[in-house]
Amino acid sequence: MSANTGKSALLIGATGAVGKKLLAELLTSGEWTRVGEYGRRVTTPPPSSASTTKLEQKVIDFEDLGKAELKVGRWDVVFVTLGTTQANAGGAAQFEKIDREYVVRTCEAAKTDDQAHEQRVVYLSSTGANSSSPFLYPKSKGLTELALARLGYADTIVFRPGFLRGAERAEKRIAESLFGMVTGAAAHFSPNVEIEVSLLAKAMAKAGALGSSRIPADVGATKVHAGQDIDASQPSWFTLLSNKAAGLLGGK
Repeated sequence: MSANTGKSALLIGATGAVGKKLLAELLTSGEWTRVGEYGRRVTTPPPSSASTTKLEQKVIDFEDLGKAELKVGRWDVVFVTLGTTQANAGGAAQFEKIDREYVVRTCEAAKTDDQAHEQRVVYLSSTGANSSSPFLYPKSKGLTELALARLGYADTIVFRPGFLRGAERAEKRIAESLFGMVTGAAAHFSPNVEIEVSLLAKAMAKAGALGSSRIPADVGATKVHAGQDIDASQPSWFTLLSNKAAGLLGGK
């Protein structure tokens, strides 16, 4: 499947489990002529090759995004895999700052003022995301989805994966490992509970290249209304891919 876009991609959050795989997908794909990896820290540059000559790495301060000059890059597609946990963030307030505020403000800063430049944002959310949830994590993800859809991008695509099978993390999460055993068994009966990280990364890269209008109908992506956009001029929508939909798209 190829859209022959020859476009530029900005990835925020490449040091995470999904971000690392997504970065590799973007670098090895001929769909992208320029790939930016921006974040609080960046990955170790891969060995020099034809695919890495298009990589631009930049350490940015999320508290001072003006210095990052994100608009200057005129990125065609902004991929966001930035996220954290309440424990790693050091509390609920800091979690919301990283998980939602940094994500939304970064995407807002990357949006150009050129109305003729149609940009797309592809966001990694989570299964169960719900802006009305009484629980912190799904509520933050749900609110982030809505906020991104209202920024005025030409196209907003959201992924809500289940358990991330094969995630490579710096820290060992015992509870996550145990949960993985449960979802692994459940996956024999339902395609909605888990997904291989590498397959999810492929799906995100494909969605970014294709755009909502070109995602195959048999994948099962749906449109979600997100209220009015940031200037209240028109309704906002985003394309949602569930765990099952991500697996189907990634496998094409």
